[in-house]
Order: sequence, then C-alpha cells, then structure tokens
Amino acid sequence: MTYGEQCGSALPGRLFEWSAGVGAVAFLVAVAAPAVRVRQAALAAQILAEGTALLVILSHA
Repeated sequence: MTYGEQCGSALPGRLFEWSAGVGAVAFLVAVAAPAVRVRQAALAAQILAEGTALLVILSHA
C-alpha cells in the first residue's frame, strides 16, 4: 500500500527489453548450436543479460 505516494521512476523499458531479447536469443543459440564453445559463450551471454534484467527490475522496485 502506498497511501497515495508515488513510487520511484518508471522501469527503463528499453534496457529491460534489450536484456530480455539478448537473453532469449542467447538461449536459442545455446540450445541449437552444435559447437560446445558457441553454446558456452551463448550461455554466458544469457546469464549476463538475465542478470542485467534482474538488476533493472530490483533497482526500480
């Protein structure tokens, strides 16, 4: 309950959309790529993008 108070600034949509998109693409590459090195790099990119999205959400909660 906020009792009529305004919360902080709005969630920066572009940053969230970008990190969610990068995470989704990296997930698809990690699942579909035949080379182990490509899958490992895609997994690292996915974890980084999801971490960024999580930090954006938590910092504006």
